[in-house]
Amino acid sequence: MLETFEDFLETMGEPDHKDKMEAILNWVQENYPKLETRIAWNQPMFVDHGTFIMGFSHSKNHIAMSPEGKAIKEYATHIEEAGLSYTDNIIRIKWGDPIPYNLIKMLIDYNIEDKQNYTKFWR
Repeated sequence: MLETFEDFLETMGEPDHKDKMEAILNWVQENYPKLETRIAWNQPMFVDHGTFIMGFSHSKNHIAMSPEGKAIKEYATHIEEAGLSYTDNIIRIKWGDPIPYNLIKMLIDYNIEDKQNYTKFWR
C-alpha cells in the first residue's frame, strides 16, 4: 500500500520519469507548504482543508495532472497555449515536454480560491 510520495515514486520504473514527477511534487510542496499531502487511489494528491486541490499520476507516455473538470474548463485556453492535451478530467504532460509551472500555479491558485468554503472532497 502506498502511504507517502516516496512510496509512489518508487513505483515508477523509468528514472527520468521519476525525476520529472519528483520535481513537480517537490515544486508544489515548496510553493504551497500549507497544502496537505496524501496518497489516495494510488496517486499523490494535494488537499486544502479536506478538499481536493490537485492530483498527479503517470502512464507510459505522460504525467496526468488532475485539477478537476471545472478548473480545466476555466483554463482551457492556457492549457492549449502550453501545447498540452486534455480531457474533461486530466491534463497530459508528455515526458519530453517542459514542466508547465506557471499553468500548475494558475490551476492550484484557482482551486484554492474557488474551493475556500467548500466542505466536500470533490466538486
